[in-house]
Amino acid sequence: MASVSDAENNQPQAYLPDFCAPATILIILLVAELVAILLTLVSYEPGTFLTELSKMSMFTLWLALLGAGVLCQIRPWAEKQGNTGAFVVCFIVLIAMCLVLAEITWQLTRIFAEAVVIDNTHFGFLMRTFATSSIVIALAMRYLYISSEWRRSIVLEAQSRISALQALIRPHFLFNSLNTIASLTRSEPKRAEEAVEDLADLMRANLNAPKDQTTLKEELETAAIYQRIEKLRLGDRLKVRWDVDDLPMRALIPSLTIQPLLENAIYHGIELLPEGGMVTVSGRRDDDILDIRISNPVAEDQTRKTGGNKMAMSNIQQRFELAYEGRASVTIEDSGDAYSVHLVFPFEEAAR
Repeated sequence: MASVSDAENNQPQAYLPDFCAPATILIILLVAELVAILLTLVSYEPGTFLTELSKMSMFTLWLALLGAGVLCQIRPWAEKQGNTGAFVVCFIVLIAMCLVLAEITWQLTRIFAEAVVIDNTHFGFLMRTFATSSIVIALAMRYLYISSEWRRSIVLEAQSRISALQALIRPHFLFNSLNTIASLTRSEPKRAEEAVEDLADLMRANLNAPKDQTTLKEELETAAIYQRIEKLRLGDRLKVRWDVDDLPMRALIPSLTIQPLLENAIYHGIELLPEGGMVTVSGRRDDDILDIRISNPVAEDQTRKTGGNKMAMSNIQQRFELAYEGRASVTIEDSGDAYSVHLVFPFEEAAR
């Protein structure tokens, strides 16, 4: 039977954006100004466009700012009402604000004459405001719903990609690890026991419920466990240099990022070199930007298929795009004898 918390987590989320975010406020202001231009074009007389537009802009921009401020405050409560409840709450609040501001505007015109856009009659002005606001708000809420559904489908796809990446522990790695552990059980039982614990920890990290993000400390620990297991099999052929002391360990990073890249570096690079080689994992922080690079040598005649490598890279690139929305980059540098993956993303600290 599902628990209460599971049921709550499965409830559909409301589709309200973060009205406190500067980007959302900018979009609202741009839409408000567009509405002001359209309304002015509908009703202006020749020679009065700029004057009428300034009046209409003042009305719509103030309304947009006030509406964003109010919705910013009530959003946490409105989201708990579900999609329909959130729509009704926001619609009523915004319509009420429109009518209140329209009434204030009408009263101001009695004092400042032509200072504010006005209709011929008090009732007519209020009705025009109500009708226009209802249409604009309904269209805006419909847009938010469609945008939310699109966004949710992207998030679900990203979660499925994380699950797919978790299932990508190559069968050959498991077989080789188990064979290595079996060979150590008699000659070096202590090392065999440690290897079993490392393999269990790695499997647990890969098979746990998908998380969008994890701390850099946890991500590096998972990668280090994977390195220790592969070290048992490859011996001195595998060397890994960790140059990550400058990285903040509480920084957030999309989960299952570094370990799959280290796996690719070993599988497609070190394992194909008879003499082995060194994988370098380096990172630094530049103000609010984190920079991580995973590099490895490659064989001159590389015959191993790269389909899994490309799939993992595409997976990571898409999840970075979803997590940071253009504020991060995942680039590949292939010089022929060396292969490097370069991650650049903003620093976000995990909550304590």
